[in-house]
Amino acid sequence: MTSTAAARPPGRPRAGVNDVVFAATLNTVRELGYARATVERIAVAAGVAKSTVYRRWPSKGALIVDCLLDAFGPAPLEGADRAEALTSTIRWIAAKIGEPGVGDAFAGVFSDAVSDPALREILSTRFQDPYRIAFQNALGEPENRVLFFIDVVVGTLLHRMGMTGEPMVEADVTALIEMIVPLFATNRPADPA
Repeated sequence: MTSTAAARPPGRPRAGVNDVVFAATLNTVRELGYARATVERIAVAAGVAKSTVYRRWPSKGALIVDCLLDAFGPAPLEGADRAEALTSTIRWIAAKIGEPGVGDAFAGVFSDAVSDPALREILSTRFQDPYRIAFQNALGEPENRVLFFIDVVVGTLLHRMGMTGEPMVEADVTALIEMIVPLFATNRPADPA
């Protein structure tokens, strides 16, 4: 009996490799910590060859940045007014950083970027810039104010994660919102540069 189904090409099917690698990355970071989550260990956890990972991402840092982009997805920026949009954004960032492996991966790649200019460029252009631009467009704020908002919110949340190993609790996220939202609830003109 002959089969009418098309023969699959040799080798592993490639659809979904990114999803598998991203899940393995976050699991490996969660289980072993950022420093011990090597590309080799991530590849083993994903069930793919190390070369498969390196063909897509030239470094662990580049992999982590794309993994974070996938984990965060688009910014919600929703609300009836600016205060609600800012509140929902802060809660969204806090929730994402609190997801298993995400905060650890973010803190780790951020720390590595401090002394690695190439990784800092990847983190800035591939991760921060799309969110910064979305916030600028949605809020009508200049770049310097949006960067300050990102610095304060993300910096505070990552600091808590780094110091305690745990995401910020809901009551503290609410307190952060109460401190930050009034500073941005009204659109202020750009500071002269």
